[in-house]
Amino acid sequence: MTDGEDAIVEQVKGLLIDLDGTLYHGKNMIDGADALIHKLREKKVPYLFVTNNSSRTPEQVAEHLKGMGIPASPEEVCTSSLATASYIAHESPGAKVAVLGEEGLRQALTDAGLTITDDQPQYVVQGIDRSFNYSSLSQALQWIHGGATSVLTNPDLLLPSDTGLTPGAGSLGAAIEAASGVKPIVIGKPSSILMKYATDRLGLSPAETAVVGDNMRTDIAAGVNAGCRTILVMTGITTQDNMEAHMEAAGVRPDYICQDLSEAADLICT
Repeated sequence: MTDGEDAIVEQVKGLLIDLDGTLYHGKNMIDGADALIHKLREKKVPYLFVTNNSSRTPEQVAEHLKGMGIPASPEEVCTSSLATASYIAHESPGAKVAVLGEEGLRQALTDAGLTITDDQPQYVVQGIDRSFNYSSLSQALQWIHGGATSVLTNPDLLLPSDTGLTPGAGSLGAAIEAASGVKPIVIGKPSSILMKYATDRLGLSPAETAVVGDNMRTDIAAGVNAGCRTILVMTGITTQDNMEAHMEAAGVRPDYICQDLSEAADLICT
């Protein structure tokens, strides 16, 4: 570790930690994930679990983590759905929203005081929606052409599953954008909106916060876009073999690179 890297760690007062690919793969915990969280709690380092996943509620995310042996509470979870609901509620309190999404998104919007409707919505909010079909696309097109603002929870084109890759929210959003000719407001990583929401919840400035993640194009790019420090862990999408290609594609570089979560824990908690 260089002196410059020491300075990075000394300035970090809180963490925004990615989930899939960083702490687990599907239903399997990545080695060292439980130890990292235990150490952060022991050292009283503030953190949030930050995920682009819009389908799960914070309670469901915490249960998923605990089921793998990773300590977690709903209050430590920050999803793209929560950030989306906060964004719209701030822009238009009590707004009427149409939803193309699942339980986590619907609950977040309702809890933020927004009204879910199919009748002349002010916003069309779209996340992952495994019931999405041609009728959904047609309805979204009509709402947007009727004046509704298009909002996309997260731009992930693909999602890992037990049977391989599946279309993500971004793939559905691409269809809506192509049909409507309107680019959506994107909330999740690599957008800075989700990260700003998360740093506000921590009560820290972006410069005092580090993003820990495995994906250059989402996690690290979002951190850079928001003005956060960034720690790349080689536990998922980014590997030693593809790292340079991913950095070039993302157009950013991390402040620090850790080969595994044990190295990340030593970096953060020393």
